[in-house]
Amino acid sequence: MKRIQYGMYGGPELMRLDEFELAAPGQGQVAVKVRFAAINPIDWKLRNGQMKIVTGKAFPRAMGFDFAGTVTAVGPGVTRFVPGDAVFGLARFKESGALGEAVIANETALALKPGNISFEDAACLGTPGVTAWNGLVDKARLTAGQHVFINGCTGAVGEAAVQIARMHGAIVSGTCSAATMARARALGLQNVFDYRTTDLSKMRERFDVVYDTAATMTTALGLSLLREDGVFLDLDPTPGKFIRSVFNRRLKPIVCTPRPDILDSLARAAAEGKFRMPIAEIVPLNEAIGLVTALEAGRKLGGKGLVAMA
Repeated sequence: MKRIQYGMYGGPELMRLDEFELAAPGQGQVAVKVRFAAINPIDWKLRNGQMKIVTGKAFPRAMGFDFAGTVTAVGPGVTRFVPGDAVFGLARFKESGALGEAVIANETALALKPGNISFEDAACLGTPGVTAWNGLVDKARLTAGQHVFINGCTGAVGEAAVQIARMHGAIVSGTCSAATMARARALGLQNVFDYRTTDLSKMRERFDVVYDTAATMTTALGLSLLREDGVFLDLDPTPGKFIRSVFNRRLKPIVCTPRPDILDSLARAAAEGKFRMPIAEIVPLNEAIGLVTALEAGRKLGGKGLVAMA
């Protein structure tokens, strides 16, 4: 089998499409034949070594998190899945590996793919959906009628956050580029602002939740946009922000943390037509390095970039 991997931390030139042998799934793990994998910025952030304190020094390292496919084997203790199940979810953080023909994932980071959802659409749900849910539901405890402001509302996590906020009965406003404002309005935002021409520091309205899914806001600006009991969800967590959040409970750094209940909720929402991520481009595995390189360099797709394994 083949997957994209690299032999040291560094730039896109280190990526290779190499052959590998898939290990047998261990305790609580599931082996999956990947049908489609979705590309996320975290893929190249890990390859660049930004999280090497977590990922360690063992090489070669595989790439990719979000995928959909078919279970081929389960490890000891697995109860949620059996071989033949169609699933979607996230690869293990440290090992990655979704950008390949097969991957090992933790049982807790997978959900059954609804029968009325394609493998392509299912592959897009994991990281954006879980990250949005971690912020809005887990951290902000969002309730119906609250007003949410999403910075970057047409990015992957931003678009997921808009849909999840509206599923919970919230009123949503946000920023995006002028080119994507029509799409933002179609998602149901109450107010949409062009991030290039809007000075958020002069905005008079205050919000129950501000989610910086674009990771471009300063903490001071995010906090200044809150109502008295509001929370600022920060998608650019740093050690300093985690320390600050201990003393300021309105600041909530967000790290994507999948759980079965979140993934099952996303599956139900997708099956009911309430949650979907747009797909912009699909390439075969032998062209995936080129697409990852282009996205890392700043190419905008207007939707998810997918890799087809067959």
